[in-house]
Amino acid sequence: MKIENGRFVVYGNALDARQSQKTIKWQNMFIKKFHYDPNEKYTLSLEENPYLGPIFGLKNIVRGDHGAPIVRENAVICSTLRMGFGHFRIAMAGVSCARAMGFQPYWLDLLAIPGITTDVIGWCNDNYSRFSRWSQKSALFNKYVWESVTTGEPTLPGLNAFLNNWIVGWPWRFLKTNVKDYKMSELFRNLHQALPSDMPILTAHMWNCMGAVAGGMTNVVDMMFDNWPMAFQLTEGAKHAVQSPSGYYGFRTMRGFDDKNRILNPVPEDALYYTGHHVDHELVENIEEDCAARLQRMNDNQPRRFLLTMGGAGAQRELFKAIIEHCLPLIQAGKIALFVNLGDHKSNWDWLQAELADKKDMLHTHFTWEDTQAYADQIRTEPASGLHVFLFDNTFHAVYATNYMMRVVDVMITKPSELAFYPVPKIFNERVGGHEMWGAIRGAELGDGTVEARSIPQTLQAIDMLTHHNDLLEMFCDCIVKNKSIGVYDGGYKSVELATGKKFERKPRA
Repeated sequence: MKIENGRFVVYGNALDARQSQKTIKWQNMFIKKFHYDPNEKYTLSLEENPYLGPIFGLKNIVRGDHGAPIVRENAVICSTLRMGFGHFRIAMAGVSCARAMGFQPYWLDLLAIPGITTDVIGWCNDNYSRFSRWSQKSALFNKYVWESVTTGEPTLPGLNAFLNNWIVGWPWRFLKTNVKDYKMSELFRNLHQALPSDMPILTAHMWNCMGAVAGGMTNVVDMMFDNWPMAFQLTEGAKHAVQSPSGYYGFRTMRGFDDKNRILNPVPEDALYYTGHHVDHELVENIEEDCAARLQRMNDNQPRRFLLTMGGAGAQRELFKAIIEHCLPLIQAGKIALFVNLGDHKSNWDWLQAELADKKDMLHTHFTWEDTQAYADQIRTEPASGLHVFLFDNTFHAVYATNYMMRVVDVMITKPSELAFYPVPKIFNERVGGHEMWGAIRGAELGDGTVEARSIPQTLQAIDMLTHHNDLLEMFCDCIVKNKSIGVYDGGYKSVELATGKKFERKPRA
């Protein structure tokens, strides 16, 4: 990152001196807190990924020399971390598309590499999860604090001044937060210096991207998340794969990225690319087949299949409870089949069991990947019914189970986070953070999902509409097929292309 006259500069836009000094203090706080050694050397090697290895031939990058050597040729690194499930999901799309294009995917999870990355990101994750949960428990906190932090929109005058002065509360949209995050991520440079500097790397979070660039990597593509442009996602020195045209415009012009509302210098054309949505190859490749199956089930009057997904933070329990209670009589009447993926949140299963104590006879549980895969494959050609709960002991299966089940369900119920970009009919329930609002807007305008249901009654209305009527499901499926034909869901392939120079050639359908 450039510095001029004591001020950090991003794409020709200078932070003020006071804010620049605060970002240095922020970095020094982590250096001192976690005893950072700038001369630390990393040795990295490869191990089989026990969860997605059998599916994608995926190998994990691990610390130490006890594994196989890292091979530069024909390999693509997919770098991520767990902050919610969305960043794992984006990286999995990169893995799937890289594999489909003939590359060997490597998985780099910054939270699986012991050292400064684990220390720093773990500390930040604790705060993020805490604030995210508070936003679901307190309407006032959500409205006046969390929405402002996650969007950059002003809140109450005194509170607004406090958040913009307290570095932990700096809104994600502003340039100062970009510099703050980059200075923190500079501490990850030693790790990335242990990798071949020109190796293609797809990053699913800006801290992964910033750490790679700070470590001297020259072939970095950031698979950007959400649909609300925020300055903290940019990394000068990387290519950015943006999922929507509106997102591209916002990043290109750095719209609203200055905390004083000044017009900023734009991001250069060669740093920003509109790629489309980051989606797994298996999902994109089979869109026509899967949508046809949905319409056939509809015409056969089979129970409508709903998939309810819990996010990585495990929030929105009360919403889940309301949805399940509303669906129980519809399940008993044979109108719907409900699949609930609790991810890896065992405590939420303990809670849900207690809530459904008098309905245990209705529950079907799937607690292993093998069982989940077998059940999904079974209902690809056979009818489905009942209430099914999915729970896993690892993040990989917790996330990928939703992707795998997408192909055999009719409607997915989700908050408008990264799942907003996937080619399956969707009901968008209430967001967790204002930045997610634009994911619902994107899906609603593309025609593959509802508008955001901002209350429980609105969510239940959407369920009833998609259960008892056919017009919405028909429209969503039609739009999904049309969206595929114009490349809306090709972001994963194009990200790999940006990193490797190899284009994806889609085979003509028979």
